[in-house]
Amino acid sequence: MTDTESPIDDSPLRDVMQRHGIELPKSKTRLLFRYCNLLWEWNEKINLTRHTDFEKFVTRDLLDTMRLADLLQRGEHVLDVGSGGGVPGVVLAVIRPDLNVELCDSTGKKTLVLAEIVDKLSLKVSVWNAKAENLLKVNKYTTLLIRAVARMPKLLDWFAPHWQSFDRMLLIKGPSWLDERGESRHYNKLAKLALRKLAAYPIPDSENESVILQICQNDKLSTMEKIIEEHIKSSPVIGVSNKTEAKPNKKKKFTPRKKQTTKRLKGDVKTKGDIKREAKAKQNSRRGR
Repeated sequence: MTDTESPIDDSPLRDVMQRHGIELPKSKTRLLFRYCNLLWEWNEKINLTRHTDFEKFVTRDLLDTMRLADLLQRGEHVLDVGSGGGVPGVVLAVIRPDLNVELCDSTGKKTLVLAEIVDKLSLKVSVWNAKAENLLKVNKYTTLLIRAVARMPKLLDWFAPHWQSFDRMLLIKGPSWLDERGESRHYNKLAKLALRKLAAYPIPDSENESVILQICQNDKLSTMEKIIEEHIKSSPVIGVSNKTEAKPNKKKKFTPRKKQTTKRLKGDVKTKGDIKREAKAKQNSRRGR
């Protein structure tokens, strides 16, 4: 069933978005509404999210993702590390369909759910059942998106051997980021790396704020800063008092990394089709008992 075939009353979501000054095209709001309902339905069977009402979704998940979207170039190839219930990856694919988004999670049940959600929303998103570190052995990305996965020192340890496979990390963090930065510096985890705070914004109904941090190799910092500066100047903030779609920047087109042919990493990486086939085989096996 498509949006054109069946009208959807997305007013519960739209009302909360309007209350927080967020506007998106109707087609994207409908998709987000459907995403929430699919996610919450699955959440009753498997733990995917603690944000199970539109207020929490808008003020935490949607707001984080929209701030992140403002820092990504048109056509950028990104990997959502530890996707869980699909934030920010699925939400990002809805509000920025120009991006090349991939999701990964090491928990098979979660990737099975993500694959079904992505299919039902007709999103062009790849889903991998794998640890990001293993995926980086065979694929290359422009940006790793990381939200609520691990503390900064641990992330830096995990991805230290794989800098040849991506250009930068974008981390969404809360108030603890200063302590995490201090710990990373103390143990020399940031050697030859540049850390920059790209965005800071208040968390609604809280005295705290969220930040988006960029970590890249020192020799790539000037290139990253130039790209972001030009993008911010030429693109309006998505969804903030903006009723129309954001227009692409025609002055200078971003050239993402050439997408690598995905190789099969035996036992570690599974495609969306693999996940579905395995689930079907298990179901048939149970019926045959």
